Amino acid sequence: MSFAIHHDPAAHLFETQVDGAHCELDYTLARGVMTITHTEVPAEVGGRGIASAMVQAAMEVARAERWKVVPACSYAAAWLRRHPEDQDLCA
Repeated sequence: MSFAIHHDPAAHLFETQVDGAHCELDYTLARGVMTITHTEVPAEVGGRGIASAMVQAAMEVARAERWKVVPACSYAAAWLRRHPEDQDLCA
């Protein structure tokens, strides 16, 4: 399933709306390191791969910007363990 994920660099977040529910991934950025601090997907739209799509979008931006990534959020850390192709981004 594909989701329209919006990146708001000024607010340091990725977000999408699914069936009226707001989903987001928050991060901080310091000295070229993106620290993913939180992902939130409301239960009513959970299980559809939304959080995975947001983390993937964050990884794509990090790669394009040549940032390193710290997965401080437990979901992002688990996602990175399942996606060895993005391990090179880990700080």
